[in-house]
Amino acid sequence: MRVLLSTTGGRGDVEPLVALAVRFRELGVDARVCAPPDCADRLAGVGVPLVEVGESVRAMMHGGKRPSPEDAPRLDAEAIATQFDKVPAAAEGCAAVVTTGLLSAAVAVRSVAEKLRIPYVYAAYCPIYLPSPYYPPPPALGGPPVPELTDNRAQWNRHSQGAYRRFGAALNSHRAAIGLPPVENIYDYAFSDHPWLAADPVLAPLQPTDLDVVQTGAWILPDQRPLSAELEGFLRAGSPPVYVGFGSGPAPAEAARVAIEAVRAQGRRVVLSSGWAGLGRIDEGDDCLVVGEVNHQVLFGRVAAVVHAGSAGTTTAVTRAGAPQVVVPQMTDQPYYAGRVADLGVGVAHDGPTPTVESLSAALATALTPGIRARAAAVAGTIRTDGTTVAAKLLLEAISRQRSSVSA
Repeated sequence: MRVLLSTTGGRGDVEPLVALAVRFRELGVDARVCAPPDCADRLAGVGVPLVEVGESVRAMMHGGKRPSPEDAPRLDAEAIATQFDKVPAAAEGCAAVVTTGLLSAAVAVRSVAEKLRIPYVYAAYCPIYLPSPYYPPPPALGGPPVPELTDNRAQWNRHSQGAYRRFGAALNSHRAAIGLPPVENIYDYAFSDHPWLAADPVLAPLQPTDLDVVQTGAWILPDQRPLSAELEGFLRAGSPPVYVGFGSGPAPAEAARVAIEAVRAQGRRVVLSSGWAGLGRIDEGDDCLVVGEVNHQVLFGRVAAVVHAGSAGTTTAVTRAGAPQVVVPQMTDQPYYAGRVADLGVGVAHDGPTPTVESLSAALATALTPGIRARAAAVAGTIRTDGTTVAAKLLLEAISRQRSSVSA
């Protein structure tokens, strides 16, 4: 049996599918991943086949001028066309498909699953993206904040209508070409009635919604990769440092200088992740080490604190490791996770996306207090690690039901 796992976006979007693919393999099920080419080395490292779909996200986000809101319709149409071009061959012979990420891609992937008559599941990494009359939708990427004190259901409907205006024509022209009827409600179609929430219930509890959502827990792959000799040497050469990294996303202005000086102000050493933003040293001080790809599961258990942007994957890894954290949210679901870190008492949510040396130093001073470290250690033990097992079981049950209905 084979299943298809599909996503768009950077490392944080791909890494959970890596974990799910490996879990399926342990259960005797082949899994292949459709994703942008940036994750090729990571998937090759765990022996999971990759079908490259779309352009490099890293090049788009960090290679020059970033797309503007005016570019969105064209980029959405191109993304939809790419999914319809690449995914059918990847999905051929698969028993089901799981997708995450952008709706413009998800509706195309579901169309392919519909044509092949195989089960389709949409999984979100954060509860704020699941439509509900009980809370408002998040603002569109690059858009203004959602107005308050208005009907939540109406706001979600407005978002869905806006999505239809943006890429409904492109979607339905491709659907018509393969003999499928048009779709009018983009959100209903992309999410379906039975989405999954692939997030930890302590860190990101499921909020009320009319959908039949199953919270699987986060999808985490146990990572046994050793730290480099250079990093091991740095860790052993002094007291636990503060890790600073913004992953595959954007970094604040002067992020390296601000972070290094703020950490030094607290009398700590720095492990600085270069990330996709290419952060680097600001001087030749021996209290700072710049690293690239690194095993977060091992490293985060050996640092004094972690400063990061608040992506779902990194926040889960830090919380699971029991390290105090300072979250400096930049976009998408990161403000939500910053708020949850603060609410749980395991760290500090920085006020705004662009810290100064003074503001980050103050946040670190709070995060490094014994009370937060004790709370972080206590919460770490509550983070579930069986998310991929739950998700795999659910998908295999859906495949079995679908095959039973076909043979009946």
